[in-house]
Amino acid sequence: MQSKTKIGLVQINNSFSNQDYLPYSIGLLQVCIQKNLSNKDCFEFFLPIYKRIPVGEAVNRLIGANMILFSVYVWNLRISLEIARQIKANNKEVVIVFGGPQIPHRQAEGFLRLNPFIDIACHGEGELIVQSIVEHYPKRNWKEAPSVSYIDEAGKYVETPARGRISDLNMIPSPYDEGVFDLLVEANRDTGWIALWETNRGCPFTCTYCDWGAASKNKIYPFEIERLYREIDWFSKNKIEFVFCCDANFGILKRDIDIVRYFIKNKQKYGYPKALSVQSTKNYTEHAYKIYKEMSDAGLSKGVSLSLQSLNEDTLSATKRKNININAFKEIQQRLTADKVETFTDIILGLPNETYDSFANGVSTVIENGQHNRIQFNNLSILPNTDMSDPEYQREFGFDIIETKIINIHGSLSTIEEVPEIQHLVVGTRSTPRADWIKTRVFGWMTALFHFDKLLQIPFIIIHNEFSLSFRELIELFITDQSEFPIVQNIYSFFVNKAKDIQNEGAEFCESKKWLNIWWPADELMLITLCTENNLENFYKEAEEIIDNYLKHKGLSHYKQILHEALYLNQNLIKLPFKKYDKELQLAYNIWEVYYAALRGNHEPLEEGSFSYKIDRTSAKWSSWEDWCREVIWWGNKKGAYIYNCAAIGKKMCQGKE
Repeated sequence: MQSKTKIGLVQINNSFSNQDYLPYSIGLLQVCIQKNLSNKDCFEFFLPIYKRIPVGEAVNRLIGANMILFSVYVWNLRISLEIARQIKANNKEVVIVFGGPQIPHRQAEGFLRLNPFIDIACHGEGELIVQSIVEHYPKRNWKEAPSVSYIDEAGKYVETPARGRISDLNMIPSPYDEGVFDLLVEANRDTGWIALWETNRGCPFTCTYCDWGAASKNKIYPFEIERLYREIDWFSKNKIEFVFCCDANFGILKRDIDIVRYFIKNKQKYGYPKALSVQSTKNYTEHAYKIYKEMSDAGLSKGVSLSLQSLNEDTLSATKRKNININAFKEIQQRLTADKVETFTDIILGLPNETYDSFANGVSTVIENGQHNRIQFNNLSILPNTDMSDPEYQREFGFDIIETKIINIHGSLSTIEEVPEIQHLVVGTRSTPRADWIKTRVFGWMTALFHFDKLLQIPFIIIHNEFSLSFRELIELFITDQSEFPIVQNIYSFFVNKAKDIQNEGAEFCESKKWLNIWWPADELMLITLCTENNLENFYKEAEEIIDNYLKHKGLSHYKQILHEALYLNQNLIKLPFKKYDKELQLAYNIWEVYYAALRGNHEPLEEGSFSYKIDRTSAKWSSWEDWCREVIWWGNKKGAYIYNCAAIGKKMCQGKE
């Protein structure tokens, strides 16, 4: 009896504590072979390698495989290459197949010659390509397989004709529905699995920095909805807590509301899945709004992304991106906020044609139009197969690119990467040279620290509303040498030095052995430093003098007590450990009501009188600074949970009326 062909599977994903991603991409390849090939009984599969383990252990687990399929992206390319290299060194006969978004299409020959242990590189959607490769395995006739490249026995580079996109996605069986992951889940019962999931493929947008549109062009093809319902049932049955939807624009199809409602029904009935993470559509239609609202009401959503990336028209043109206009952004932001649906906005730092001025103005505009929860400032990274990976594109816009290790935000310092992964960061362009990139990066961190980490959010909003100063003006008061203000100067210097460190190929995040032994975003580590070193009170004194000097310079009057009380309230609302008693504040202005209304997109006039506020400081207790770092700064990040609850109490006596 002829022995079966043994196939190894490798899709290495990131892990979070005891949570791991199910290897969805490689599962799709396996299920296509198992269900679609006429000679499917001739093959058997190893359990997939789905997370980072020592290279030697991975190699040992793949011994005996006749063919090994690798799915690679930016976070697993180098370790996958090293595993493949060592396997090939031990067994010249094993067929090594690489596919995934990290396989370069333009430089495929160079990639293969640099990595001669790879037998075949796949380009595009891999399911039917790999199915064809496996079908032709006995004769090793790769010329019959579409959309592959390889170096033949004569040393000649060969590229087969490209296969078109899969328009009928129902040709691809479901790895969940067909039980591909059942053995894996059963063998790892202590693992809290995260499911990767698709409801459609395609993206109507062609942003030059993104490989979603580049990889799948602009037509959206859906999976059949009954299949999706069965997959949701599988998630519930297997107690999958978290589902990450890989769609580029969830909510773009009207049926997506039905998918969400099925999720909600299952959560209510079975308790699982507990959360669904989606990449929100760029078109904020009425049915998209309903999706976000119902997800939030059911506790499925961790926040809605209202992504803009840039507000500079020249940048949007250079990146082929179309944003919703700022009025539409404001409307949807206010509407979601009023419904208590938390949002965040993505802004990319280092895009072509962006300048420091356009970046700072754009950020200020986003805040002025209601985004007070979070702006995520992402450094521009170059991905293969995007327009930005084209050397001519990079020359046109003067990209200054460095290689740096990929560091997971809040990742453990104890995790020593045997084979670190590398990304290509843009740290300067023709329109934003290196010095301006540093200034821009510092502006982003200052905005995060002061506005979104809530250190100065209350006075910023009050001053903006009352005196019509832009948020850019207020943030920039702190982006300069301030030698007479040592604490502010230290913040500024820390951010400048970190930006320079990144330009010199340092890590994107800041390591701290002292605080949880993890990698912190620069703004979060600075907030920790201010609080744990007991510098908050002096910081607020310096901030008051800096802002006071500026308002005086602007010729404004009647602001001193307003400024003082806004800062005083903000200081007392910052969450800190070891607070045994609630606190009551007496203010001469209704600062909290004005601030709270602004967060919800409403306007409350500033009134003078007598206002009492109770700050609830005892309902949440942290027994140590470590617990506080973890629960407030880390876990509270996207929730904006840096300040205590505050409530107006007692009688409010306003001037001239009760």
